[in-house]
Amino acid sequence: MDEKKAAQLKKLETQSAELMTQIRNENDIEKKKKLIVQREKVERKAVAIRNNRKISRETKKDLIAYSFIAPNFIGFAVFTLIPIVFAFALAFLEWDGNNAIEFVGVENFAKLADDTFFLAALKNTLVYVLGTVPLTMIASLALAIVLNQKVKFRGLFRTVAFFPYVASLVAITAVWKMIFHPSKGPINAFLYYTMGMSNEELPQWFSGSLVMLTLILFSVWKYMGYYMVIYLAGLQGISAELYEAGGLDGANTWQKFKYITWPQLRSTTFFVVVMLTINCFKVYDIAVMLAGSGDGKLSTSAMVLVYYIYEKAFRTWELGYSSAIAMVLFVLVLVITLIQFGYEKKLSE
Repeated sequence: MDEKKAAQLKKLETQSAELMTQIRNENDIEKKKKLIVQREKVERKAVAIRNNRKISRETKKDLIAYSFIAPNFIGFAVFTLIPIVFAFALAFLEWDGNNAIEFVGVENFAKLADDTFFLAALKNTLVYVLGTVPLTMIASLALAIVLNQKVKFRGLFRTVAFFPYVASLVAITAVWKMIFHPSKGPINAFLYYTMGMSNEELPQWFSGSLVMLTLILFSVWKYMGYYMVIYLAGLQGISAELYEAGGLDGANTWQKFKYITWPQLRSTTFFVVVMLTINCFKVYDIAVMLAGSGDGKLSTSAMVLVYYIYEKAFRTWELGYSSAIAMVLFVLVLVITLIQFGYEKKLSE
């Protein structure tokens, strides 16, 4: 062993002895644990020097563990983390992807207040969220309760309810557009021949004031099967003894739901509401497929925030302005999610 390693080993042995003395004299359990951890690290380094190893066995184990994590983390950093950080910075810049980047401060955010299309997209998104979240939650919970009973062909009905979620979005939107077609669809045909409506009175389901209603109804139909499965898992976790006790106390069906089912499903409902809210704020594909014109463009009545971000970023190449809109969407979702977590925490206390 050369002089340098010998001196380093002596230093580590002295440090280990000092730590051992501190451990013996320390009465606080938490501090003693920290001192023990420090001494173990010093001892590992000393063992590595004695055995002429460049790195200790513990370090090797850590490196092996990091090597398994590294591919996934590198992919996450390159394709998610770095773009998110750049998007935050881009919100305060002006750039079209070709010319030089220019710092504009909060100018991009200041323009939002006078942007008619942004305000329309924000309003439509909020209407969509407020309509879709409660209706989907109610429909999925009702389905779960019914299909949790011992009904005939229960497995078939569960499959049918879940099918819209896994089916191709292109296919099912095409079916919906045929069903609600203004002149050839069976819905308007029923209104025309049975209800006596004239051609001028027939509703235009994919334009004007009715387009958001159509988007909401379609989203409820598509996603209620997925959240039904989540509610089914929650229902099957409720002990049957609670219902038996409620029945012995004379509770009817509504009282069992109110005092047993609903409280027991609180955590499940919290998960459903949070995930539904986030997904609804990110709506894009459904709006484009149902209400988009031949070139995929949305009218003001159907425009949503994510579509407007895409419009500004990849059609007009206002990358800074689109990032500012994305930051508004991010803050909006974050605030609502934090409110939901705060409310859930308050209920749990």
